[in-house]
Amino acid sequence: MNFKLVSDYAPMGDQPEAIAQLVGSIRHGSKHNTLLGVTGSGKTFTVANVIAELRRPTLVLSHNKTLAAQLYGEFRNFFPENAVEYFVSYYDYYQPEAYLPSTDTYIEKDLSINAEIEKMRLNTVATLLSGRRDVVVVSSVSCLYGCGNPADFHATAITVKVGQVVSYKHFLYKLVEALYTRTERELEPATFRVNGDTVDIMAAFGEFGNQCFRVAFFDNEIEAIWSIDPATGQRIQTLDTLTLYPTNLFVTTKERINSTVQEIYLDLGRQIEHFEREGRMTEAQRIKQRVEYDLEMIKELGYCPGIENYSRYFDGRAAGTRPFCLIDYFPEDYLLVVDESHVTLPQVHAMFGGDRARKENLVEYGFRLPAAKDNRPVTFGEFEQLQGTSIYVSATPADWELMKSEGVVVEQLIRPTGLVDPPLEVRVTENQIDDLIEEIDRRVKRDDKILVTTITKRMAEELSKYFDRVGVRNRYIHSDVDTLERIQILEDLRAGMFDVLVGVNLLREGLDLPEVALVAILDADKEGFLRNVRSLTQIAGRAARHANGNVILYADTCTESMRYAIEQSNRRREIQVRYNMEHGMLPRRAQKSGTGQSALLAGRGEAAKGDAALYPIGGTTGGLAADVAGSYSAGISGAGSAAPSSARHDLSGQGPGENLDALIDRAREDMERAAKALDFLAAARYRDRMYELQKLRDDNRYRNTK
Repeated sequence: MNFKLVSDYAPMGDQPEAIAQLVGSIRHGSKHNTLLGVTGSGKTFTVANVIAELRRPTLVLSHNKTLAAQLYGEFRNFFPENAVEYFVSYYDYYQPEAYLPSTDTYIEKDLSINAEIEKMRLNTVATLLSGRRDVVVVSSVSCLYGCGNPADFHATAITVKVGQVVSYKHFLYKLVEALYTRTERELEPATFRVNGDTVDIMAAFGEFGNQCFRVAFFDNEIEAIWSIDPATGQRIQTLDTLTLYPTNLFVTTKERINSTVQEIYLDLGRQIEHFEREGRMTEAQRIKQRVEYDLEMIKELGYCPGIENYSRYFDGRAAGTRPFCLIDYFPEDYLLVVDESHVTLPQVHAMFGGDRARKENLVEYGFRLPAAKDNRPVTFGEFEQLQGTSIYVSATPADWELMKSEGVVVEQLIRPTGLVDPPLEVRVTENQIDDLIEEIDRRVKRDDKILVTTITKRMAEELSKYFDRVGVRNRYIHSDVDTLERIQILEDLRAGMFDVLVGVNLLREGLDLPEVALVAILDADKEGFLRNVRSLTQIAGRAARHANGNVILYADTCTESMRYAIEQSNRRREIQVRYNMEHGMLPRRAQKSGTGQSALLAGRGEAAKGDAALYPIGGTTGGLAADVAGSYSAGISGAGSAAPSSARHDLSGQGPGENLDALIDRAREDMERAAKALDFLAAARYRDRMYELQKLRDDNRYRNTK
């Protein structure tokens, strides 16, 4: 099936030329291509058109879950009749297994798996293995972490047809091998129920949610297959064929288990001997107990917690070789789209080192076999080998992408809104704050917003205090401010609660604020990461969504980075103005599409556009406070519709454990609802709140026992 692009808009501006150039260069064999598109120019729409033209399975790689969720929604809208899948980390929260030798502290793996995202991951793999070509997978960099062998996943799949002769018992054994669980109760995902000659199975995932099937046998022949209602058992549709995929990516065949268990025992013996030879009896005993326990579970159940640490054995890989990852499930001619490549590719580059440092300690102190180090993300060199034909999408592509593209750089400079790049103006630093306040007053009178970037955190805080003294409504934001509090600050800026946002690094991708009319860059001549060409361009782009956007660089000298950024800005402005004049376009303020974060943070239960629905968040805005202790009383009063005054207790005294438990449960529920709605930032905030409440409860219990 071919891609069918659905949109109310046709490509306009320089989008048609960008689409034609990308399609042409790729068809002529160019493996690396860069789409240099300014903020708000419709880069995602361009990419969607390229995908539709090339008709190749496509992997869209993003650097975080939130942007991946936004891209997933956009591509679902563009390709409603095609397979658009979502593959990100399925943890609501995740504490990796680790050992800290300096304090002799072992941290056990702690996690909460999001069942909905797990089903979406499995559905992604099943769709890719089905042979469909009209597939777009939107993923975070988690797709480069180790997952199961595609051959084993496909071999463990169960395909049955009406009229097929198959042993009834053999069919049940195959279900168990695929990690389905037999039950006599109500069906849940990844379970099956036997009733005489019929077997009811609820798939682990499915295109239409939790699909339930009934397979009817007559002796050893499959007589009929139906999809059914799991609650009533009513038949919905008659099927000729049914394919059930395993319930876990780390699944293997019985034959592979039998052949590898002995290999694990041999490596265990070598590791025990290694520790004993060095006189480290504690480590020898530790590794013996842990691995033998895991092996008993694997032999009995075919699975154990942490089975991914033994993936090298089950994959049949040699020591040191790369693990399988999602890219192995794609055909060779797949298309890779790297969104915000200047951020995503460095993240790919850094993943391996962090994982290896943690695994080294676990192996060295007897918590894991050396093979655990081979359960890892791919290295950057391995990623390059796995790359298909690639499109790097960024407003400021890095040197690596430009070098790889070898001149195949497609520019997209015209915005559908007619907006042009904001002019960059250089002013001397003498009396710069007084000059800045005058500019701020001018914008505030028009109800516009202002961003001010400093070079240090201290300067951001001091400038914010000075603004407070002179009556400028402002807030500051930098890396010491909690990530989720930053989002709330940005929402408050848009809501008009203050006028000026002061920060150190305001070039974050996704920081699209149409209300911002002025960006002021202090110390613009301090050459470095925060003031190089890429950073200056990204910072200036924050004013690109306002019809009267303007950028002021305060500096005493003009650095090479400043000069180049200004030259490129002037070049783009000239092209954009000329296009607007030729086509009679009047610039209009861009409208932020939004991802639902505003509604989530405000606690409103509104329906989201796309697949995920925004969930209602219980309680008041007090439930979002970062200071749990300070908001505890408010949380108690918001826990029900009419909480009695006796429920409000002083935290310094004897706290009500049952009320804290209720708040903890509510925080956990809110976290799970946020994660299900694909708003991972809100989910992380509820997770942190849950942890703080748990700590508060434990402290209260400790005081009560004294």
